[in-house]
Amino acid sequence: MSIVVEELTKRYAGHPVVHNVSLEVADGEFFVLLGSSGSGKSTLLRMIAGLTEIDGGRVLLHGREVTDMPPAKRGVGFVFQNYALFRGMTVGENVEFALSIRGVPSAERRRRRDELLEMVGLAGLAGRMSRQLSGGQQQRVALARALAHQPEVLLLDEPFGALDAKVRIELRRTVRDVQRELGISTVFVTHDQDEAFELADRMAVLSFGRLLEMGPPEELYLRPETEFVATFLGTANLMVGECSAEGVRLGPIQFPLTTRAEIGDRSRRVQVLFRPEDVALRDSGEDLACPLLGRAVVDQRTFVGSFERLRLRLPPLRGVRSIAPPAPFGSDDLWIEASRTQDQARRFPLRPGDESWVGVQRVHALVHPGMRFLVLTDG
Repeated sequence: MSIVVEELTKRYAGHPVVHNVSLEVADGEFFVLLGSSGSGKSTLLRMIAGLTEIDGGRVLLHGREVTDMPPAKRGVGFVFQNYALFRGMTVGENVEFALSIRGVPSAERRRRRDELLEMVGLAGLAGRMSRQLSGGQQQRVALARALAHQPEVLLLDEPFGALDAKVRIELRRTVRDVQRELGISTVFVTHDQDEAFELADRMAVLSFGRLLEMGPPEELYLRPETEFVATFLGTANLMVGECSAEGVRLGPIQFPLTTRAEIGDRSRRVQVLFRPEDVALRDSGEDLACPLLGRAVVDQRTFVGSFERLRLRLPPLRGVRSIAPPAPFGSDDLWIEASRTQDQARRFPLRPGDESWVGVQRVHALVHPGMRFLVLTDG
């Protein structure tokens, strides 16, 4: 393994911002740390790099313990969100900086500089001042500089956070292409789910300093194990139902279950997840080739480029409670999020106030944990 993190902990004023986190990153793997602001993901990355002191646990890079080593001796390249380029240096001098302080001969520095600038799409710009570049170009320089000394591990801390959407997409491709070409183990921190899904071989979701789930993006999206991950990754329709060996039940409606947590021999409460793209809409219930949830009213329609989003209002189902999306205060109706391609929308156009039969093509069950124990304190 290129990176091994064992029970890392960091506290500020006694409060843990990273709590007992363990993970492994394989050789050549692109690993993404995903979480909202304050989840501890950037602190965890800086602990791996040696930029933040560790209060507990240890870090191993390529089998070598580096917990107490300074950053310069860990063999890592680090890319910051704010570029952190030397404003008084040219692009070439920025890229060569790490090699200069290591005493690499000038001819070798120039060769490595030109190779990296071509790799990140900035060939011919070595003589330009960094302040003359756009934000996207400056971040490409920062990436080239981080790779100049041929680190064993590449760490990126929300490197595209200050850039516009189009530049972010271009830089994602650049980073992924460079990472694949070099085969370097990479840890990438982001709060952007699209970034995480596009880049990650595997990803970890953090919340309040704890690692909740880890795995391939598709697995976490389609088969999450926790309510937080189910609702954090993309849009979720999440309801409380019942699961048995025959399938999952929402009120009087039975769904076959092809993907679920182990439930044992008895029925039990579960959280039933289906994504907006799993919702099928037809003007006739007989036209649905999947279990029928009911007849709903379109409350809201949103155009989102290549597809449309719909929010549907469904009459309440006996014994069914909705978790996400949350119902408006005082409403007993069930609210459903659906998405359709523009081709599907043209074939069966819907506007607010229209009615449609709703079917669900796929469900996933999260076993409801229930209360295991109750702790009482004096406050």
